[in-house]
Amino acid sequence: MKLNLKSVGIALAFLWGGGIFIVGLANMIWNDYGQSFLELCSSVYPGYHVTHTIGSVIAGTLYGAADAFLAGIVFAWIYNRVTPAS
Repeated sequence: MKLNLKSVGIALAFLWGGGIFIVGLANMIWNDYGQSFLELCSSVYPGYHVTHTIGSVIAGTLYGAADAFLAGIVFAWIYNRVTPAS
């Protein structure tokens, strides 16, 4: 079975971007929630900084979604190349 590159990319973008979004919103409510995770994300994504604003949450979400979309496409492409055709 072959994977659809676009579908895998979109699925991972929603998962990873959504995770950053939810943790970012929770961090706005409870200041210490997910702080280490968000600091890790800010060290990976240039231009994203952990602040308690909706702008930073959206920026982190967009960076994460774009990153996961590309990673999903690469993963699906490699998977399709190494699996035998059925």
